[in-house]
Amino acid sequence: MDNTFIFNTPNDNSYIMNMDRSITGYLHPCLNSIINMVNQGVDVKEYISNLSESREFSVEELQYYYEKYLYLKLKGWFRSPKKKELDFAKLLTEDIEYTLANLSQITFEITDACNLKCKYCAYGDFYNDFDERHNSMLPIDKGKRLITYLSGFWNSDSNNAKTAHTYISFYGGEPLLNITFIKEMVSFIKGLSINRRFSFTMTTNGILLDKYIDYLVENNFSLLISLDGNESNNEYRITHSQKGSFDKVLGNISLIKEKYPEYFKNNVDFNSVLHNKNSVSDIYNFFKQNFDKIPSIGELNNSGIKPEMKQKFESAYVNTRESLKRAKDRTKIEKDMFVKSLTYRRTAYFLHRFGGSTFTDYNELLFESPFWRKVATGTCLPFSKKMFVTVNGKMLACERIAHKYELGRITDHAVQLDFKQIVDKYDEWYKILKKQCSNCYRQSSCMQCVFQIDKLENNPKCNGYTTKKDFVRYLGNNLYFLEEHSGDYVKLMKEVKIR
Repeated sequence: MDNTFIFNTPNDNSYIMNMDRSITGYLHPCLNSIINMVNQGVDVKEYISNLSESREFSVEELQYYYEKYLYLKLKGWFRSPKKKELDFAKLLTEDIEYTLANLSQITFEITDACNLKCKYCAYGDFYNDFDERHNSMLPIDKGKRLITYLSGFWNSDSNNAKTAHTYISFYGGEPLLNITFIKEMVSFIKGLSINRRFSFTMTTNGILLDKYIDYLVENNFSLLISLDGNESNNEYRITHSQKGSFDKVLGNISLIKEKYPEYFKNNVDFNSVLHNKNSVSDIYNFFKQNFDKIPSIGELNNSGIKPEMKQKFESAYVNTRESLKRAKDRTKIEKDMFVKSLTYRRTAYFLHRFGGSTFTDYNELLFESPFWRKVATGTCLPFSKKMFVTVNGKMLACERIAHKYELGRITDHAVQLDFKQIVDKYDEWYKILKKQCSNCYRQSSCMQCVFQIDKLENNPKCNGYTTKKDFVRYLGNNLYFLEEHSGDYVKLMKEVKIR
């Protein structure tokens, strides 16, 4: 596989990128000319020594950039393609100990009951990759048992004091249907004697906010309210009796804004699902005009779909990029949404992986084997971003993973988390995809989670597999976007943090 790429943007600018070191930079025309001569078999040193004058470049320029070419080659650029499979490193039990000691978010699914019956719900008719719903409540004893178990890691030497901050998130169903769990857990955590900061967050459909907002404000909860735009945009968000929920939710949001304006400004955000009843423009304009807020916009989850529901799913599914393309105010929306916009989010990720100026620690700065190339695929290390606990006590890496991929379980008596078993599971999944990863040109910047690949255990096809041609196009598109939005480069580098 090539490790050095030369590509152009529509503005006719040339760039060079080194895969091994994840560095991308502008390619001077003289250096580009020398590389072309080398590729054509020209003895550049002899060519320069016999040159008395040059129309395009001076002899001095040619000499300088030839020396630069030799330096880059000495450092491993322009090497011949390698066809062997990469020797990806294995996940270690020590990695899991570290992620638990520095766990940044625990999300409790405290109930699978809900007072709405949204037609596209991740636990609804479209999908088959979750446990059966029984209107259950997560027992508070299991929540306390997990926190007590994790406290042992938080007090260990693996804990990085600089990141000793954990978000405790409540999820459902509708979490406010189990307010007892929330109140007891908040009280329990506040009573802990541990050198760690905790913050509380909740994802809610907003139906019960008028009843509990005083408590949430008192405990400084961060709220993520699910709403898909105006009344017609919310046609899928209905009650069990098939009635709309928009008026009730809008009334509760207005109540918070009027009663607690500072809290609303600082602690309330919105999450919208994109589908065939709304658009990126509809969602953006509704929240901007009514609340001066920028919502997060997500697509329908396209994994774990029932075969018999595939046609209905496809009729409801809308691609974010295509929806944004159709927006008359596209440029304004992208600018205002910034990293909440898919375009800027992808550009930020590109800079993080290929800008050559981003390091997560001194090891990445000083050595050539960055941590993010440790294992195959773009799958997060277990619990490196969060831990998701289902209402049945299953422990998963996040809420977007099928429940069959549990990594552990909280029982009535213990927390069952076998690190060796987790390592073996991940190693098995990595091996299944290893050949595809080895031949993929996005291997060092992969964003594909193995758990979002259908038929993972049975000859899966990776959705993110990238050929050389597609990879060069990917590089060119990102550099072209930065050329056209050069003023945003500094903002992306200064303000965006990718975990």
